[in-house]
Amino acid sequence: MTPLETVDEFMRRFCAMDLDGACELVSDDVEYDNVPMGKNFGPDGIKAFAEGMIGRFDSVEFIVHREAATGNVVLNERTDRFVRGDRTFDVLVAGVFEVDDGGLITLWRDYFDMGGVEEMMAALAG
Repeated sequence: MTPLETVDEFMRRFCAMDLDGACELVSDDVEYDNVPMGKNFGPDGIKAFAEGMIGRFDSVEFIVHREAATGNVVLNERTDRFVRGDRTFDVLVAGVFEVDDGGLITLWRDYFDMGGVEEMMAALAG
């Protein structure tokens, strides 16, 4: 797979809540950086964070508006949509991925407004 295909497949598996399958596409030392929230490392770090986050929702969808790849770097602009019951929460995200020569993701960095995430979490808690 090309780096772009690897990232797209990773996101597809992640949104299907197939975290084991998604993590087959990352390196053992992958850095997962949610810029306003902090970093997680390795497949287990991704799974632990994701289970705590997406486990609260009925579905998760990454809607990619634009993406580009240069060499092993993939950039995307997307809306991450989280659905729980009749409530839908959209978070605007800019993502950066690096894929090594073996086809594994070594970096996943997302930039987003933490205010929107805090509102979403408050709505779920309240």
